Amino acid sequence: MNELTVDTALPALRAGGVIAYPTEAVWGLGCDPAHEAAVMKLLQLKQRPVEKGVILVAADPAQLDGWVRMEALPLDRQGAVLASWPGANTWILPAGERAPRWITGEHSGIAVRISAHPLVAALCRAWGGPLVSTSANLAGEPPARTRAELDPRLLALLDGLIDGQTGGLAQPTPIRDALSGQVLRS
Repeated sequence: MNELTVDTALPALRAGGVIAYPTEAVWGLGCDPAHEAAVMKLLQLKQRPVEKGVILVAADPAQLDGWVRMEALPLDRQGAVLASWPGANTWILPAGERAPRWITGEHSGIAVRISAHPLVAALCRAWGGPLVSTSANLAGEPPARTRAELDPRLLALLDGLIDGQTGGLAQPTPIRDALSGQVLRS
């Protein structure tokens, strides 16, 4: 397993690689969301169908320009979303023109989060945009909360890992619909 830093992860990501890193509650898998082969590799590793879509993480709302259409929300809903960030809040926003089907799946929206986790935010800042972020586990298995819990079968297929600690949340981030505020995952 290649041990990476934020800086040494960038060439792996540019080459279409999939990496593991700690997030707010669990370990995540990430890749370049604009690189179809990278996203397909990540989905294959997880045994996750493309129709489900994936979450994007970013360091600030500007990194989501073109990926989402924040302006499609009423002003009060925009305010609620922006007031919750950075933080452990994932929102389904209307997908923008940059969001391909390999990211949105069968949905018209896209799940996004502005992370307050220092390593995730630093990685997105260094990358210069959002990254795919999905739990580092095979479909149907519990997500890894520590590095030691990462499945060796999964680790063997990754292009690297950035070591660190999760943010300590007891549960993965809640997912809410930005238009209604409805909680889709608590």
